[in-house]
Amino acid sequence: MKGKQYGILSLALSSCLITQAGNKEKNAGKPNVIFIYADDLGYGDLECYGAKNIRTPNVNRLANHGIRFTNGHATAATSTPSRYSVLTGEYAWRKPGTDVAAGNAGMIINPAQYTMADMFKSAGYTTGAFGKWHLGLGDKTAQQDWNAPLPTALGDLGFDYSYIMAATADRVPCVFIENGQVANYDPSAPIEVSYIKNFPGEPTGKDNPELLYNLKPSHGHDQSIVNGISRIGYMKGGGKALWKDENIADSITVHAIDFIKRHKDEPFFMYFATNDVHVPRFPHERFRNKNKMGLRGDAIAQFDWSVGQLLQTLDELGLTRNTLIILSSDNGPVVDDGYDDRAEELLNGHTPTGNLRGGKYSAFEGGTRIPVIVHWPEIIQKPAVSDALILQIDWLASFASLVNARMPKGSAPDSYNRLATLLGQDHTDRPWVIEQAANHTLSVRTKNWKYIEGSEGAPMITWGPKIETGYLGTPQLYDMQQIGEQENVAAKYPEKVFELEQILRKVRNKTLKIK
Repeated sequence: MKGKQYGILSLALSSCLITQAGNKEKNAGKPNVIFIYADDLGYGDLECYGAKNIRTPNVNRLANHGIRFTNGHATAATSTPSRYSVLTGEYAWRKPGTDVAAGNAGMIINPAQYTMADMFKSAGYTTGAFGKWHLGLGDKTAQQDWNAPLPTALGDLGFDYSYIMAATADRVPCVFIENGQVANYDPSAPIEVSYIKNFPGEPTGKDNPELLYNLKPSHGHDQSIVNGISRIGYMKGGGKALWKDENIADSITVHAIDFIKRHKDEPFFMYFATNDVHVPRFPHERFRNKNKMGLRGDAIAQFDWSVGQLLQTLDELGLTRNTLIILSSDNGPVVDDGYDDRAEELLNGHTPTGNLRGGKYSAFEGGTRIPVIVHWPEIIQKPAVSDALILQIDWLASFASLVNARMPKGSAPDSYNRLATLLGQDHTDRPWVIEQAANHTLSVRTKNWKYIEGSEGAPMITWGPKIETGYLGTPQLYDMQQIGEQENVAAKYPEKVFELEQILRKVRNKTLKIK
């Protein structure tokens, strides 16, 4: 970034601090930071991004008073690697064991790694994590004792408080984990978890479909049954600690609001990771049958409600003006991801990817191009739409710059400070972004071009979702000034293919840095 751009940002932040010194809002010295991380929310799933059949007034509020990015990207087309990269500033493909995690995976982020939460904590922030985790717990896979405090949990990664789901709603264990132990633990129903075999006498969706009174699977997802919905993996026990899917959003949101209220007089960082749009989609009945797209549409409305509850709390406490909110998604959308909720049948003209090709899991744009909205009234005083090329992996270094945190040498190796772009002080494109598909195929995306390396794999996902994978045995090149990645022009522009191949090779070898 050029010196002039640093100067503009420095003046803006200095002006912010001077203004804050005279106002009555809390935490005037440092902004609170809330990262709202939706799950499987597509580029075209929000009203402010042109969605049909859905109203998202609370997200619209953020966009209408902030910056809406149209070229924002996740690092991966699936959850676990995407989240790993955001929190560590390291591409997940550099580390084995970062694929979509089982619910009994050991901690994928090593406690010795420097995380986004560590960074904020070092800068004097109180830190909290809420909702979907999906990055493993405990020190060893499948060795957790869920009936006692876990030996390693989010407290070892810089979070002062956490109220999370171990993995996702479609995976056991179906209990919340609060500060490293099962919330509302029921000693009369000790918990056992396995991803290998069922426990004697325990019903499954496959063998006991008559017990599936809430949702039935469309493919897979037919193992242990909790709350009338079958899951991935086997679980026994839980009792009063078991969640009810229709209350998940309420539980996460209530705990997040309580965290804000407890720490209203000190700067805080909140990682708020919702579950709503991820399967099984089973929103609270107050959202049910309100949307023509059925459960998936209702789930998006529930997500918007959660956003609204946070905003209302900030308003009531006088914290809105000095709170930086960044809202995004972990990867692209999927419509039928394992449950018979009629999501495909009820789209009614809605396109979750916003007409991008592919979707969740895919090497095409639909897998990794996601909504990004940044809202901070103290600094962003005019709404804007930015087409700057940005990547989630840079948020750690950018936030570190925001709070003047000193990063340990070697930490967040792939994260770069793009704060000025996030705050609308400039529209500088990241020179390139690297994206990962479900089978580890990597792509290089620049502002005008996309290169997908050659890889083996079927052209369509084989286990259920109707999504193009983007896999091809030979390299692909797309002119991104043309909509939809429809024409592979690799043969027409071999010099461009070579240029992007070299970028990927050098990034893999850690010999290419952004200046």
